[in-house]
Amino acid sequence: MPTKYDAIIIGSGFGGCMTAYKLIGSGLKVLMLERGDWVQRGPENWEANQTLELTPQYDNTSALRVEAGGNKPLMGQYSCVGGPSVYYGGVSFRFRAADFNPPEDIIGDSGAQWPISYDDLEPFYDEAEKLLNISGESGVDPTEPHRNQAYPQKVGALAEVSVKVKQSAEKLGLKPFQLPLAINYHDHNRSTCQNCTTCDTFACAVSAKNDLATMIIPDLIEKGMELRPNCLVLSLERSGSRITEVKCIDKSTNQTITFQADKVILSGGALASPALLLSSGLDQNNRGGDLIGRYLMRHLNAIIFGIYPGAADKEKRFHKQIAILDYYFGHPSLKTNFTKIGSLQQIPTPNPGIVENEVKGILGKTLGKAVKLLTGLLAIAEDQPQYSNRLWVDSSKKDKYDLPQPVIFHQYSKRDKEALKLLINPAKKIINGTGALAHYVHHIRTFSHAVGTVRMGENPQTSVLDRNCQFRGLDNLWVVDGSFMPASAAVNPSLTIAANALRVGGEISEKK
Repeated sequence: MPTKYDAIIIGSGFGGCMTAYKLIGSGLKVLMLERGDWVQRGPENWEANQTLELTPQYDNTSALRVEAGGNKPLMGQYSCVGGPSVYYGGVSFRFRAADFNPPEDIIGDSGAQWPISYDDLEPFYDEAEKLLNISGESGVDPTEPHRNQAYPQKVGALAEVSVKVKQSAEKLGLKPFQLPLAINYHDHNRSTCQNCTTCDTFACAVSAKNDLATMIIPDLIEKGMELRPNCLVLSLERSGSRITEVKCIDKSTNQTITFQADKVILSGGALASPALLLSSGLDQNNRGGDLIGRYLMRHLNAIIFGIYPGAADKEKRFHKQIAILDYYFGHPSLKTNFTKIGSLQQIPTPNPGIVENEVKGILGKTLGKAVKLLTGLLAIAEDQPQYSNRLWVDSSKKDKYDLPQPVIFHQYSKRDKEALKLLINPAKKIINGTGALAHYVHHIRTFSHAVGTVRMGENPQTSVLDRNCQFRGLDNLWVVDGSFMPASAAVNPSLTIAANALRVGGEISEKK
């Protein structure tokens, strides 16, 4: 007979871990399933070939086919204990209060509507920041939402190049501030940040990044959670209005296993979760079934690199530190009718390994040596939720596990592109003030901020989940990763996923 649990959580990213935190705290017997393995930590993580796409954790066994959008026709996904947090840059923004009531020029005819407000999430933002020991600076950001607690950790010291960016922005009348980061600077009971240049897209060699595999999962296991790595979920089996079994394969042994639980929480990510729902046929259980996989958002991002006469970062240290949100809700210097634009965040000098992976051969190695001349700002424009942007599954093409191939179609709207243009010009002015000789705009085509594909809402005709992320049509299924978001805001989504999962985890714990 299959082992029976109070709850099964699929995925070990922000949604899964924070939901597990609440369920374990309520005394429930919890099983967490993760298709990837633990990432080993050590000096090897500092090597240039340890950037995400060059590691075994970038999983291509169930590659997604990209019909429009993306940076390649076939795309792998993160696959490791701790999910994307292991390789992310640690930026941990709260959504702005007005993000929960986005304007018509973004929403259009999408029917997207947040059924919760910033006030509903505010105490859970506090809790998530404490669990992840976020460092941050309050009182400078002109768009900062109200908060009941200070950041649990002070910010780290600025690099020289970060000081130049800050001073340049201030000369333009802007209010730069230090990014909120999930990095350990001050807790000497564990390794502190060494300010290395292998952070974003790298696993931390000394575990000073406050990722989930470092900060949350070991404690959950100690408190009784069972974690099964290398366990790929094949299907969610249903009977009537309930999920009765979770069918998996142990990738280490190639053995098929079945688990049962009173509650099933899906947190595979905004691409993997809709793929599993569709391949399991669960769209037939949902009144908004055609919406599963629809309204895919992934921010419109571009890096405005300054090209310098010598090494941009002479210290060779971490410098993803400054944020500028003066343009978030528009600015007197921008001639536009848009009521929301986006954010600017400092981006570090690229790692040569990333460039050499993208551009093969001698040219790649030559360009890899030239990246030391670059540093810049990341522009993040909030993208519109569009019905045509979607993920679906192609049953005519299956992988080695007999799963149908996920397929992506994504195109940015005219508004998306105009909003990004509005951010690029002020970014160039800021970079000019730091001594750059010229600029290079690099458009990001990955799906690292993907959200919205199984969205929440009050209206069953326009949303798949209710306000507590319960899947409509099934009594015991919830979806808690970034796919729940009706709109994308214009800052990194991880902390909002974490805060919402804490909120929803509390609701699930109380549900009989």
